[in-house]
Amino acid sequence: MTATQPISPRRTWSSISGKRVNVGALSRVVILIGLSLAVLTPLLWMILGAFKTQEELAQTPPTLLPRSWELGNFAEAFSSFDFPRALFNSVFVVIFATVLTLIVNSMAAYALAKYNFRGKNFLFIVTLATIMIPLQVILIPAYQVTAQLGLTNSLWGMIIPAAATPTGVFLLRQYMLTIPDELIEAARVDGAREFKIFLRIVLPLCKPALAVLAIFSVLWRWNDFLWPLVVSNRDTRTLPVALRQFASQEVVPFNLVLAISVFSIIPVIVCFLLFQRQIVIGVAATGIK
Repeated sequence: MTATQPISPRRTWSSISGKRVNVGALSRVVILIGLSLAVLTPLLWMILGAFKTQEELAQTPPTLLPRSWELGNFAEAFSSFDFPRALFNSVFVVIFATVLTLIVNSMAAYALAKYNFRGKNFLFIVTLATIMIPLQVILIPAYQVTAQLGLTNSLWGMIIPAAATPTGVFLLRQYMLTIPDELIEAARVDGAREFKIFLRIVLPLCKPALAVLAIFSVLWRWNDFLWPLVVSNRDTRTLPVALRQFASQEVVPFNLVLAISVFSIIPVIVCFLLFQRQIVIGVAATGIK
C-alpha cells in the first residue's frame, strides 16, 4: 500500500488560464483597493466640486465630472476670502506649537523613561488617562486660565495650552525605553551633565520618534478647530475657523468653499507624502518595549 498525501483543508492556490494565483493575496488586494476608494471618494468629490458651478453642485442627480472646468472659482474665492492672513496664522501656530511640543514632551518622556522616583508609574498612568478626557469637558476652565494669562485673541493662546500632549509623551517614552541605560551611565561617569546627556545623546537617538511626533503635531494643529474657535478673533483665525466663518453666510457659495478647502489640504498631503516613511518607522519603533 502506498501512503497517500495529506489533503490540506485550506486551499490557498487556484489556477487561472494555467497560472497559479494566491487567492488569499488577491482577496487582500481587492479589499484594500475597495477601502482605499471608500476613503478617497470624498476627497475626489471635493476636488472635482471645486471646479463646478454653484448650480451644478446643487443639481439632482449629481454629476461626477464638471461640465465645464471653472478655474475662476479659485480666483473668486481668494478675492472674497482673506486666505493669506488665515494661512499665515495657521503656519505660525503649526511651527511654534510643534517646536514647543517636541521640547516639552521630550523632557517629560525622558524623566518618565530614565529616572527612578516615587510615583513615576502612577504619574505616567495619570498622563495616559488624560487622553480619555475630551476637550469639551475642560473647555471652560482652560479658557478661564488662558484669559487670566492674557492669551485670548492671540496666536499664543492656541500654541501654549496644547504644548504638552499625552500621546507625544507616550510615544517618546516608549522609544526612550529602548535606549540602553548603560549608555547614559557611561556619559555620567565621564562627567557629562544631565542636560548635556539629554541634548547630545538622548535626542539624537530619538530622531525617528521625534519625526513622528512632529508630523502628528503638524496634522493636529493644522486641523484643530474647536480651541482656535474659542480663543481667536477675526485677526487671529486659523484656516479651519476662517473657512467655517466663510461658509456660515446666508447664501453659502459651496463651490468657493470647496476651492479654499482644496488649498487648505495641500500642505497636509505634501507633509504626509514626504515623511510617510518616517511615520511608519517611528510608530513601529515605539512599540518595541
